[in-house]
Amino acid sequence: MRRRTRAGLIQSRVRIRQTYGRGLQGSDCSGPPFRYQCYPADTWGQHDKVRVLVIEDDIDIAKNICDFLEQRGHSVDYAADGVTGLHRAVTDSFDAVLLDVALPGMSGLDVCRKLRSEARNDTPILMLTARDRLEDKLAGFESGADDYLVKPFALREVEARLRALTLRHSGRVVTRVLVVGGLRFDPQTQTLTRDGEVIKLPPKCVRLIEFMMQHPGRVFSRADLEVAVWGDTLESGETLRAHMYLLRRALAGPEQSGYIETVHGLGYRLAVR
Repeated sequence: MRRRTRAGLIQSRVRIRQTYGRGLQGSDCSGPPFRYQCYPADTWGQHDKVRVLVIEDDIDIAKNICDFLEQRGHSVDYAADGVTGLHRAVTDSFDAVLLDVALPGMSGLDVCRKLRSEARNDTPILMLTARDRLEDKLAGFESGADDYLVKPFALREVEARLRALTLRHSGRVVTRVLVVGGLRFDPQTQTLTRDGEVIKLPPKCVRLIEFMMQHPGRVFSRADLEVAVWGDTLESGETLRAHMYLLRRALAGPEQSGYIETVHGLGYRLAVR
C-alpha cells in the first residue's frame, strides 16, 4: 500500500468544480460546463510518470491540477504557501515543482531563488501565474524557473510541459543505451543483457535496474528506489526487498558475483565492475 503524503487541504476527489474557470482553460472540459475530461492514463509510458510538488494558494486550482495529474498516474504532493512549499521541496524528492508566483508567506520568486542558490536544488520548476507581462516572465526565469505558464492554462499543457522538463532533466530527451560493466540496457526496447545474454525480469525489476544504471556507483536509500519505481514511499520495505532479491538472482553470473551491493545502514548500490 502507498502512503498518502498530500496535505490535508486536498482531501476530496471531487470531479466537478463550479469554479473551474478560475485559472483553467475550457479546452480540458467535456460535457457539463465545469467538468474536466478524464484523458486515458496510458498516454504516457509507465516510466514517464512523475512525482510533482504543487505550490499553489488557490485551493480550487490546486485541486483541479492534483486530481488531473493523479488520474493520469502521477504522484502529487501539495503546499498552500511559500514557506511550506520550500520546506517540502528541500526535504523531499520530486521530479518537478509547479510553483505559483503570488504566494502567502514567501513569494514564488523567493522560493525559486532559495531553492537554486541556497539549497542547490536543481529540480525542474514550472511557474504557474496570472502575471503575463514580459518583465514578469523574465523575473521568473532570472529567479531560476525552467518554464513559465500563464493562467488560464490547459491541464494537458501542464502535463506536456512537465514531461518535457523531466525528460530533459533526466537526460532522456535522446534515448541512449546504458552500459555498466557487462550489463547493457536499451530503454527503447526495454531489453537487459549481461555479457550478451538476455535477462528476463518483471516490469518493476526492469525499472529498478534502469534507474540504478543511470547512476552507477551511487548509494540509493530505500526511499530513493521506492519513489523512482512506485512513485511514492511504501509502508513496508518488504516489497522492495523482494524485488531486489529477484534482481540480484537474475544478475548473478556463473561465479555468483552480483552487481547489486547492500550498503549497510544506507541502502543499495550498483557496483561498477
